[in-house]
Amino acid sequence: MPAIYSITIVDDGQTYRCPDYRSVLEGMEALGRKGIPVGCRGGGCGVCKVQVRAGTFSKRAMSRAHVTEEEEAAGTVLACRIRPTSDLSVAVLGRMRKNVCRPVESAGVDDPHST
Repeated sequence: MPAIYSITIVDDGQTYRCPDYRSVLEGMEALGRKGIPVGCRGGGCGVCKVQVRAGTFSKRAMSRAHVTEEEEAAGTVLACRIRPTSDLSVAVLGRMRKNVCRPVESAGVDDPHST
């Protein structure tokens, strides 16, 4: 029986469940957001770049053109190439960010509805 983990997108606090046999990208797609760029799904295009802030995962090969060894050591990976082995917290980077992360409303002077 597969293990199922919670993946939290730290940018907006959204959480989804992802079984250990699916990639983190496949789990994001299950959120039902239109326009999530999925690219090649093989680690070669770099559109699904995320930074894992907490948790553990298994990984497969990723293109060094998109994730350097230094970035990977700091937790930056391609969501299509990792599978959770625990609950994860991830920050979405690059082109995927606008379609995965919900806009956060601010209560500042630029907000015409603030009082």
